[in-house]
Amino acid sequence: MTVDLEPFLSAVPEPVVSRVAAARHVLAVSHENPDADTIGAAMAVARLVAAGGGAADLLCTDPIPPLYGFMPGIERYRTDPEPAAAYDLAVIVDCGSLERIGEVGVRHADLFERLPRVVIDHHASNDAGGPTDWIDPSAAATCELVTLLARRLGLSLAMDEGALASNLMAGIVMDTATFAHPNATPRTLMVSAALVGAGASLSDISRRLYRTKPDAQLRLFGRVLDRLETADDGRIVWSSLTEADIVETGTVRAHSEGIIDLLSQAEAAEVAILFKEAGKSTRISVRTRPGGVDATVLTGRFGGGGHARAAGATIEAPLAEARPAVLAEATRLVATVSR
Repeated sequence: MTVDLEPFLSAVPEPVVSRVAAARHVLAVSHENPDADTIGAAMAVARLVAAGGGAADLLCTDPIPPLYGFMPGIERYRTDPEPAAAYDLAVIVDCGSLERIGEVGVRHADLFERLPRVVIDHHASNDAGGPTDWIDPSAAATCELVTLLARRLGLSLAMDEGALASNLMAGIVMDTATFAHPNATPRTLMVSAALVGAGASLSDISRRLYRTKPDAQLRLFGRVLDRLETADDGRIVWSSLTEADIVETGTVRAHSEGIIDLLSQAEAAEVAILFKEAGKSTRISVRTRPGGVDATVLTGRFGGGGHARAAGATIEAPLAEARPAVLAEATRLVATVSR
């Protein structure tokens, strides 16, 4: 079955289409601590450029976590640009701000300053406003947008024996929790149906991302869940992940993916927070209930951003200092919610 995405293609900005189509050597850039959405979107952009006769290199400041090893083409990622490459465009995907590129952006600041760029993102907190910045907070995932870009370029979603469709579907599955989050819209479902029709295995991708975990990761989850705490009659739920947890369970940071979604399942929780120790800093992941606290308001207080229901921030303070400040702000915001 072929799903017609034509009614949605007018949403793709013409400057984005023309710049991607004209590029001959693209640097497709994912955000630090990458997830399936930024990875799938960047790898899809690389395939679109190649289909138009160009070349593309995939860039992420952090190594790609083993969880995403099933995504076709993952081995092509680099942690620094090719020194001799004649790049003519940077396509930055799923970065709520340019700072989310991470240390590679600092190491190669001159290159990023010089290159023309296209930004494709779905974070509501993204305030990029350039002529080739495509920010659509109504999209459930950046991969949803890149799917529309592919069709706007006249390319088949079934190209490369379904590899394009599989990578794009992985991003949508990740950012919707297999369509369980309220960010999945009719357009999201239509785009996903088109990707399934083009060869993406929804059931296998969902299993790999959400229902397959090594034993060490389960032990990590157990530690964090065991120290769960609540306040305000359970309307605020939080827990903490320390660097010692990572070492003692033999895991890596990427194995913490999914813990916050378990915390957010607490029955009475308006706000769920995971505090993650990161050296002298603290990273927070926040989930909120529909119709209540806006997660971007909470994380924005600490320089972060994201979506109304899911957001994050990095706080330049150790966990013991960051936690009370965040919980105080959460308490203030939850007090305004009446159900």
